[in-house]
Order: sequence, then structure tokens, then C-alpha cells
Amino acid sequence: MKCFLPAALAFLALTGVAAFAQSGPTAQERAACRSDAMKLCASFVGKPEQMNGCLRDNKAKLSDSCRKVVEARGG
Repeated sequence: MKCFLPAALAFLALTGVAAFAQSGPTAQERAACRSDAMKLCASFVGKPEQMNGCLRDNKAKLSDSCRKVVEARGG
């Protein structure tokens, strides 16, 4: 089990690219923004506040599905 921990943590860091507000993003929200986050904000993976700011700053470039998530989360 111990050998899977680093891989699991890396997966969580990559899939949590769209961290928002107090409650983290849902699986659907992460899926909606994953591609945009990796394309536009990859340097902020694992840094939820900075990722959130980057997605807000790039809202005009986001896919429709991710833009809806960002706007629903106050961005």
C-alpha cells in the first residue's frame, strides 16, 4: 500500500486542478476544467488558490463547460 501513496497524491494534485471556494470541486467540475487548467494554468497544479485565480484571469479563453464552473463558483 505504501508504494501507491505517492502516485495517489500526484493523481489528487492533478485532478484537483480546479479548486474552488471552501468546498473543493466536484468530480464533474474537475473534469470540466481539467483540459483548460492544464493548457492555461499548468504551473499552478497543486496550488488551489493560484489555480483558481488563473482560471478566473483566463475566463475568456476557457471552454464553455469550465467557464460555467468558474462563474458558478464566483469567478
